[in-house]
Amino acid sequence: MKPNLHVAYIVSHYPHKAFGHDGGIGTSVFTLVERLRKSNVQVSVFVYGQQEEFVIEEENVTIYSLSNSKGKYFNFYWNRKKIEKFMHKTILEKKIDIIEAPDWTGITALMSFNIPLIIRFHGSDAYFCHLDNRKQKLKNFWFEKLAINGAKAFIAPTKFAGEVSKNLFNIKGKEIKTIHYGLDLKNFENETSEIFEKDLILYAGTLIRKKGVLELPEIFNKVRKVFPNAKLVLIGGDAPDLKTNSKSTWELMKNLFTEDDLKSVNYLGRIPYDEIQNYIKNANVCVFPTFAETLGMVTIESMAMQKAVVNSNIGWSQELIIDGESGFLVHPSNHDLYAERIKQILGNTLLAQKTGKIARAQVEEKFDIDKLVLKNIEFYRNILNQKK
Repeated sequence: MKPNLHVAYIVSHYPHKAFGHDGGIGTSVFTLVERLRKSNVQVSVFVYGQQEEFVIEEENVTIYSLSNSKGKYFNFYWNRKKIEKFMHKTILEKKIDIIEAPDWTGITALMSFNIPLIIRFHGSDAYFCHLDNRKQKLKNFWFEKLAINGAKAFIAPTKFAGEVSKNLFNIKGKEIKTIHYGLDLKNFENETSEIFEKDLILYAGTLIRKKGVLELPEIFNKVRKVFPNAKLVLIGGDAPDLKTNSKSTWELMKNLFTEDDLKSVNYLGRIPYDEIQNYIKNANVCVFPTFAETLGMVTIESMAMQKAVVNSNIGWSQELIIDGESGFLVHPSNHDLYAERIKQILGNTLLAQKTGKIARAQVEEKFDIDKLVLKNIEFYRNILNQKK
């Protein structure tokens, strides 16, 4: 059957084998694209900022790798114009119906299209600066605001992210639809959930201040006073710290651990995305003490694999977890309570397993990509009908 809907995505990262693996935004878009093409929707993916230019044709999906403009000045302008020109040509040739772009850095600022543009609130610079209580560069806000102004409508992964973005950009008269990120649940099975390494605590995500990783040394110290055999495994890239101008958040973290605690910490750095699952399965508890998120893919991935999770209690996370049932919600700065929840799980295997099973059921209900793809398609069609 010939597809009767053609959707395009503009992204800076995409976890296709041609580009290598990637977490976060790239993963959520890739998961949606894979399900859309199986739902007889034609998809074009424009991956900008790449070293090489090429085109990959797959069933119902075409991937375009786009390199940056090589101009000496105003590259922010010429890059956007290069993408815009290429997309205009492709829109006509491939009969693309609708475009979706992320809010981060306002990639569609200074672009205009003759088909509807949807922006999904994966997390703008304005959003994260707001949650981090940091001052945003005026240029960054200007780009993001221009992109927002050019959009027909918006999708937010949580109501919290949608409401905060609406207020930050003073959005009026345009629809903001909440559609969660989804998981292909068959890829997140854990048939041996009763088998794990006792007292192993896992954090997966970028080592960066906004993710709350600088809270972990004191929390871990409080846990080890009761569970001296506890171990902490950290997975993710190391980021610079804007507040201290340090080149390494990991170096900041190391200085916060006691000498004895540090012997029980294993930082693995960035590892292939498909290997992270094995570490999640092996964990006794997964911890995500983040201050700034729109949803948090690794949280719902851990829940899908029947892991007890201790998460932040800020905004978005209240839409993922029922506190005390499908996981635990604690403010990252409340080290005593955060450590207490971890100790509860380490000290009670039945609680860990029960929490994990409820978490899996909740993910099946709210984050199944097979259900969410239909919501995305319905939203796209509604926007196209408004155009008519």
